[in-house]
Amino acid sequence: MADEFVIWHRKLTLGNAVSSLEKNGFKSAWVETGAEAVQKILGLIPPGAVVGIPGSSTLKEINILEALKKRGNKILHHGEPGLSEQEKRAIQRSAMTADVFLSGSNAITLDGKIVNIDGVGNRVSALSFGPQKTIVVAGINKIVENTDDALNRIKNIAAPINAKRYGLDTPCVKTGYCTDCDSPQRICNIINIISKKPKASDFHVILVNQELGY
Repeated sequence: MADEFVIWHRKLTLGNAVSSLEKNGFKSAWVETGAEAVQKILGLIPPGAVVGIPGSSTLKEINILEALKKRGNKILHHGEPGLSEQEKRAIQRSAMTADVFLSGSNAITLDGKIVNIDGVGNRVSALSFGPQKTIVVAGINKIVENTDDALNRIKNIAAPINAKRYGLDTPCVKTGYCTDCDSPQRICNIINIISKKPKASDFHVILVNQELGY
C-alpha cells in the first residue's frame, strides 16, 4: 500500500493534470478507482446512445463495455471475436460518427494535451472529429510532463507491449523499444496531439488514480 507521501503526490499530479485539461477546454475530472470511472461514464452516456469504442486495454480493465451492454447501449467495437477484416473496418468507420466515442489514451501531459499514436488511424480520427460526444479515460500511469515525454512513453513502453499483445513480428517486440521501423505490421503510423478541445466536440477526460492499460 502506498504511503501518505506517495498518495499526496499522486493526488497532486492528478489535480494538476485536470486543471491543465480544463484550461485547454476539456471537461475533466479525476476519480480514485475504475469502478468510479464506470459510474461517471454511465452518467455521461444516455441509455439509448450508440457508443463507438476502439481497442483499449484501459476500457477492458474497468469493464465498461459490459456495463454499457447490460444497460442496452449499442456498442460499435471492432475487437469483438469472430469478425473478418472487412467487418472490422466497417465497424471502425461507423464508430467514427457514433453518438459517443469512448476511448483510452496513450498519454496525457501535465500541461493538458492528449497524445496518441495509431497504426490504422480510426481512433485518432474519431478523437479529433465526428462523434457528438467524446470521452477519454486514462490511468495515472499515462500522465507525463510534456509531449516529448509522451512520445517517448508511447514508443518505448506502450507500442512494444501492444505489439507483443497483438502477436506482431515487429522489431520492438524483439528489442522492447522503438527503432522507427519499416515493418508492414508497424503500429506507430499516425501521431495525434490534441492541444485544445476540438471545436465541434463535447469532450470529457476522466483520469483514474490507478494504473490502467499500457
